Amino acid sequence: MSCDPQSLRRIVNNPTLSPAQKARALSLEAENALPYPALDAETRDALEARVICDMFEGHAPYKPRYVLPDYAVVLTRGSEWLELPAPQTLDEAINTLMIAYHHVPSVTGMPVYIGQLDDLLLPFCDGVSDEALYRQIKLFWRYIDRVLPDAFLHANIGPTDNRVARAILRVDAELGQIAPNLTFRYDPAISSDAILAQAVNNITICSKPHIANHPLHAAAFDARGYGIVSCYNALPLGGGASTLTRVNLLEVAKRSQDAEDFLTITLPHYVALNFRLTQARLDYLFDQSGFFDSFLVSEGWIDRDRFAAMFGIFAMAEAVEHLLAIAGTPARYGRDAQANALGYAISARLAELVAAQPMHNVWRDRAMLHSQAGLSTDTGLTPGVRIRYGFEPDPVSHVQALAPHHQYYASGISEILTLDQTVKANPAAVLDLCKGAFACGLREFTANVAGNDLVRVTGYMIRLSDVARHDAAKGARTNTTALGAEAAKQTAILARKPRVVAHELAAGADQ
Repeated sequence: MSCDPQSLRRIVNNPTLSPAQKARALSLEAENALPYPALDAETRDALEARVICDMFEGHAPYKPRYVLPDYAVVLTRGSEWLELPAPQTLDEAINTLMIAYHHVPSVTGMPVYIGQLDDLLLPFCDGVSDEALYRQIKLFWRYIDRVLPDAFLHANIGPTDNRVARAILRVDAELGQIAPNLTFRYDPAISSDAILAQAVNNITICSKPHIANHPLHAAAFDARGYGIVSCYNALPLGGGASTLTRVNLLEVAKRSQDAEDFLTITLPHYVALNFRLTQARLDYLFDQSGFFDSFLVSEGWIDRDRFAAMFGIFAMAEAVEHLLAIAGTPARYGRDAQANALGYAISARLAELVAAQPMHNVWRDRAMLHSQAGLSTDTGLTPGVRIRYGFEPDPVSHVQALAPHHQYYASGISEILTLDQTVKANPAAVLDLCKGAFACGLREFTANVAGNDLVRVTGYMIRLSDVARHDAAKGARTNTTALGAEAAKQTAILARKPRVVAHELAAGADQ
């Protein structure tokens, strides 16, 4: 294999790319000029047909897809490799984090996890006034967006109500940046109604943060804990995810005679092939890349035994409707009980198959099932187990239809409820919807509010004004704007129906 000179030249001469963006694109071309990790013919054919998918992570996995350092290590001990002393003040702690971020890799070339920031910074806030803390956080937030301009970069706060979390929420609403992505971890036994109300009010302003069902997430991990990273992925703290592969459920359904054949024959076959693909990528990362010889491991930022393998699926909606059409049943996924029941059965079967397959160099020796948020090129395919865009019912029915899936997807699952902009006058309705969703078993509550410039694509954010600039061939400062622009054209993300937070729109079957 070799790099196509014309492809390289197009990157170099592209006037809409910054030098840093060109360097990233050129590095991907170089990596993909290398041979792919060895695969058997059957697995290779399934990959080329995109029934299974490697997320285009590259031909030589030389770094994990997602890395979740325990930043408390460097804040407590400093770093010998980076010649950093342990910080003593808030200024020094933030400066240490800013330096640390530049040494944390991921699939994007930038960190996807910048820490549980309130827990990390609170010990340094004694003697710092609320106003001084606000100013420090605002400068920190601007730095992140301007120097690490990638919407997959993710911060966590909560579940406690504390000064740092409140300052972060205040700044995030004021600045309206795509980076960092943000999750508030909500626990009804710990979180105050006041901090939850502030988070929900932020959603009406800037469609952030995600709100995570902390008790459900925490139960899936161990005492060291977890982080929410990238879009909405839940992974072990001090580790991460080595790779994410996925199965296109619609393509599996197209190769099935009926629903029973799908569940008993075809789906297990392609699940097995996806495991072969995953293990081949893991073997290269752990046995050949040398990544785990880095200072990140020797200094205790990460532990090689805490890296998961994410087993993703997508196109549930299309798969269910295709299988029911074979049987002559025109049921609509997310709307009809029969379609929803088949979807639940598929999720349960997937969980059974994934739990039954041991793996090497994987946290707890098993992959983690993941409702994958899609790629910008997934034309006609719905992310994960979501309802097809433009066919969403009212928000309450939407939550009730999808909540039963959430028990199976411990490494991440998210819906995006698109709410009518009238909710800005009634954020309490969103708070009630969030609490009700968690009572139904939802792991993650996420909403777009119509009329906001900031919009969630699959889990990451774009600004519609940035997309307009990109489409006018004026380039993009943020790395993820191009992905969002492509998704808007090819995957109908802007066709989501804004809904009022109530049942009043549920009367008509076509609503």
